[in-house]
Amino acid sequence: MRIRRNLIVLVSVAVMLLALTTASYACTIIAVGNKATVDGSAIITHNDDSGVADFRLWILKGAEHKEGETRPIVIDSHDYIDFSKWPVVDYTKNRNGRAMVLVDIPQPKKTYTYFHSRYSFINENGVAMGESTTSVVQSNDYGKAVRKKLYDTDEGMIDCWNLQDIALERATTSREAVMIMGDLINEYGWNVTGGGGEIMDITDGTETWAMEFFGAKIWVATRVPDDMIWVGANTHRFNIDPRNPVENGVTYEVITSPNFISYAVENGWYDPNSGKPFRASEIYANRVNAHNKREWRVFDLVAPSLKLPDNAPEYPYCVKPDFKLSVNDIWKISGDHYEGTQYDLTKGPLAGPYGDPLNNYGLGSRPRPIGIPATCYLQVSQIKSWLPTPFRGIVWYGYGSVGHSFLTPLFPAMEKLPDLYGVGSRYEIYRRDSGWWINTGVQAIIGLNYADAMKYVNALREPKMANVYKQMAELQDIAAKMYAADPKGAVSMLSEYCYNTSVGWFNDWLKLGDELMAKYWRQTSFPTWWKDWTNPAVNTEIVKYLGK
Repeated sequence: MRIRRNLIVLVSVAVMLLALTTASYACTIIAVGNKATVDGSAIITHNDDSGVADFRLWILKGAEHKEGETRPIVIDSHDYIDFSKWPVVDYTKNRNGRAMVLVDIPQPKKTYTYFHSRYSFINENGVAMGESTTSVVQSNDYGKAVRKKLYDTDEGMIDCWNLQDIALERATTSREAVMIMGDLINEYGWNVTGGGGEIMDITDGTETWAMEFFGAKIWVATRVPDDMIWVGANTHRFNIDPRNPVENGVTYEVITSPNFISYAVENGWYDPNSGKPFRASEIYANRVNAHNKREWRVFDLVAPSLKLPDNAPEYPYCVKPDFKLSVNDIWKISGDHYEGTQYDLTKGPLAGPYGDPLNNYGLGSRPRPIGIPATCYLQVSQIKSWLPTPFRGIVWYGYGSVGHSFLTPLFPAMEKLPDLYGVGSRYEIYRRDSGWWINTGVQAIIGLNYADAMKYVNALREPKMANVYKQMAELQDIAAKMYAADPKGAVSMLSEYCYNTSVGWFNDWLKLGDELMAKYWRQTSFPTWWKDWTNPAVNTEIVKYLGK
């Protein structure tokens, strides 16, 4: 391998630069086994929540490779780098100046086509994945020491972006993707440029996995039972002892790095003679008595019969839903604002006069919801393992805050993407030809009169999404029947549908934004309750908010 001379300098400053470049937002991911869905497909998601992310989407084509060919491992390779001429990429042209080739690794004989954006997420074989960044809790000296060892002293070369890229380029199954990523970390080690550790959801329609990367060369992969659902929300979750992987009567299949336990023993973090179970999230992430409202919310929405408390220090790794789940169910969960609970972000004065959940995220003591205003995109990957390979994996894709956007179907083997996915930057001016800008613009306009505007959004969105779900499933079945005799025709038919549907949504949303702006461009009248609440003569408590 060929390592650049300034590798040591780069790695040593990566953490210092992180604070200047990493968004303060974070992601939620959900994985659903194929016996927990309405149609037998498996589903994984990723809310990419970021205030800085590059939202452009590309299809990166696979290729045949000759012996001796290599591909680079590039630190921070998704930082506003132009992939439109893939496989020719100039990594020196990036926004923060951090992207740099660290090492070249051999190419396999064949690589596969996949979707590449802020994160890469599905390939032509129907292998799909998402991610959520994690960290070590530094509330005490133990946590600080663990973080220093995992993230600084033993930092490696491969960050989350490259790890997912390489797995999608090479994997034909989710298990293979798990092993590819594990082997890469075993050899090159974890790089924390992405912000810390990571948790991932991975599926191929048959097997669904949750994988956790703690730093250094420490990782674990757990197969999600087919009839269960798993969630990740920026905290490590794996506390099942891999030597006896049973929790709540469920026996899990677990794969770990070779040093998963021995590393903790060597560093004095675990005594193998103590008789205590090996709890990785406590040992490697210092997660002790740290409840996570998003974990609770997902499980409570799909399995209310469990009556899980909203402040538990830990939740089951997976739960069995009370009912079969659809893509639409998962989409709604992905945009949740705690509606109907004591934490409902559409209620109370902090939601403003129009009940806007995006208006008060982060204010007061309200917990962070699943759906936030800074979502760059949502991808819901639905894999039907029984269909022909090129179109067994469909990603339902939408830009912006999930509850205020829409989903449209795409797949990596489609012939091309509409231009709306490849243009624009959040660091440039608003563009009416950019999918992200149009969705984000409508999201902003909705905030002018949230409760009223959502009536118009739902009137357009709900029937159209229901129709697209139905049509896409029917067309996949038709294409499957065509495939043996006319594979190109089958793929072309689906490509045309996905392309036209994306363009149709874009035009509908462009028109919707114009209509809402025309409706709300003047200040609308505040509701009576808001006038009373903000009137000191009626509400004496308001003086606290006015600072008088």
